[in-house]
Amino acid sequence: MQFEELVENAGKAVDLAGVLVIVVGGVLTTTLFLRRSLRRADLSASYRSYRQGLGRAILLGLEFLVAGDIIRTVAVSPTFTSVGVLAAIVLVRTFLSFSLTLELEGHWPWRARPRGPAPVNAPLGAKAEPE
Repeated sequence: MQFEELVENAGKAVDLAGVLVIVVGGVLTTTLFLRRSLRRADLSASYRSYRQGLGRAILLGLEFLVAGDIIRTVAVSPTFTSVGVLAAIVLVRTFLSFSLTLELEGHWPWRARPRGPAPVNAPLGAKAEPE
């Protein structure tokens, strides 16, 4: 087996791991959501937990997918076109990651996590407690 073939297969394996993380995470969080929603009357808390779990699975899967793209593009065929396509893919996936983090945690990834739970309907980045 040649180096290029080995690296290509490694990239595909990492891509597969990313897809599996998203699918398995989605199935597990959906199962937990259904179990919790049947036991509790508070669907709002169950739904919030479901969205966070699903978002985390998607974020982790995206990290694997970006890693697979980097492995295949840079190690196997580093042409200007392939690196440009990789840059576009990484840019889109990075935007998705930032958007999901903002949606899940209520603040930008580079900002410190606010203390305490954010009040319902509070503006993004609002703190529950005064400093």
